[in-house]
Order: sequence, then structure tokens, then C-alpha cells
Amino acid sequence: MTEQKNNTALKILTGILAVALVALGIYTIKFYNEEKENKAILQKEKAVIEDELNDLIVKYDEAIATNEVMDQDLVNARERIVVLLDSVKDSEANLVLISRYRREIGTLKNEKDRLFKVVDSLSNQNRMLYSTIDSTQNVLAERTRMADSLSQTNQNLSTKVDKAAQLKITSLLGEGVIVRNNGKLVTNDKTGRIDQIRTCFTITENALAQAGERDMYIQVYNPRNELVGDEIAVQHGGGVMVYSAQSRIFYENEELDVCVLSKTKQEKLIEGTYKVYVYAGPELIGTSSFNLR
Repeated sequence: MTEQKNNTALKILTGILAVALVALGIYTIKFYNEEKENKAILQKEKAVIEDELNDLIVKYDEAIATNEVMDQDLVNARERIVVLLDSVKDSEANLVLISRYRREIGTLKNEKDRLFKVVDSLSNQNRMLYSTIDSTQNVLAERTRMADSLSQTNQNLSTKVDKAAQLKITSLLGEGVIVRNNGKLVTNDKTGRIDQIRTCFTITENALAQAGERDMYIQVYNPRNELVGDEIAVQHGGGVMVYSAQSRIFYENEELDVCVLSKTKQEKLIEGTYKVYVYAGPELIGTSSFNLR
């Protein structure tokens, strides 16, 4: 009877152990599958984190390439992301690390949003500044153009005034003369009898011309284009000019008759047409011609 009870107890214990082993096996398989599944999930989460960090790096690269403001701040923030990405790649995925990396990515994204807002604000300010500079430059360019135009107008007016202020002559006449012993001058057109060449003209009235003493110069050229006269050399701003004769007059802005004598040398007196040029200082103000026979 006792042996039968023991066999029964043994069978019951064996059954319990068998059930326990089956349950343990089921639990072990389930735990293994869950662990495997968790590792896969953590690995996917790690890959997602790496993608997000790479995406942040790309955004910073674009911002650094297109903005001239806050470059160093952007570069520093990008470097922190690169360091975190390297840490993620080198670490074995686990829940604690994934949670920490998630928090750090959140912080980095907030920093990115803040920095990009500052960059956009500064870029807008720069654009407004450039627009203001462009507008100012346009205004300055327009004022410069107007100033140049006024300067050109003033220069043109000044040139016109200068031209209007120049002496003008009429009734220009060149002729040969004989000088009598009593000083009387007699007109003659024969080369063998001429003593001097007389040039006469009338300076017209001109209220704009400078009043006072003025130097008048005469050039007389014979048909061989030889200068007839004293060959007076005078230095002007443009160089040296040689004249046949010189006369200093006193001009009072009123009409004035002037005659100037040029000495002659017999060898330069030949038949033909002579040319006469009249200068007020260095300015040519009249030309004429006459004939000798």
C-alpha cells in the first residue's frame, strides 16, 4: 500500500516537473523572441537617429554655404552634431542610450531652430541694409549725374562767356606804305617802294571783354610764306609764337580803331598775295590778305 502511494506521488511530481519544463521552455522561447524583437527595434531606432543627425548636418551645410552671417556659430553647432553622430555609430543600441540620444537630438533641433531664426533675421536685415545702400547709391549716382550735368552746363556757359568776352575786330586791312620824312604815311602797292606794312582794324564794343591794357600782335606772311617784320618771339601758355609786330592798347569796352606797322626787308618784299593775322594775346581774332605788285 505504501509503495503504491509512493508511485502515485512520483507520477504526480513527474507530471508537475514536466509541466514546469514545458512552461519554462515556452517562457524561454518567448523571452528570446522578445529580446530579439527589442534589439531589432532598438537597431531601427538607432538608424533613425543616425538619419536625423545626418539630415541636421545637411541642413547646417546648406545654411553655412548660403549665409555670410553667424558662420562660426553654425559651424560650431554642426560640429556638435558630427560628434554625437560618431558616438551613436560607435555605441551598441540599448534603451538607455537611445533615450539619451533622443533627448540630445531634441536639444539640437531646438538649437537649430533658434540659430536659423537668428540667421534669417540677420539675413533680412542685411537685405534691407543692401537695399538701403543700393537706394542711397542710386540717389548719389543721380546727384552725381546732376552735378556732372550742371558742371558741364556751367563749363559750357563759361566757355560761351569766355568766347563772348574775347575781343572781336572788323574792317581788317593790310597794305604797304611809304614813310615820308615828315612822318606822313602814303599807301603804295609796289614792292620796290614800300617801307613798312600797315595793318589797321577796328575793335568792336564788348561789355563782357576785360578792360585795360591789352597786347595786340600782328603776323604778316609774304607769298613764300615767310614772316615779314621784326620776328618778335613771345611765350604763351601753349608755347612760343613769333610775330611781325606788337602794339599795346588801352581798351575801355568801346569801339577802338587800331593801326600797327610792321617793318620790312627788301628781300622779303615780292609780288603776290600777303596774309595778315591779328592776335589779342595768344588768341587769333582776325585774318585778311592783300596784294603787292
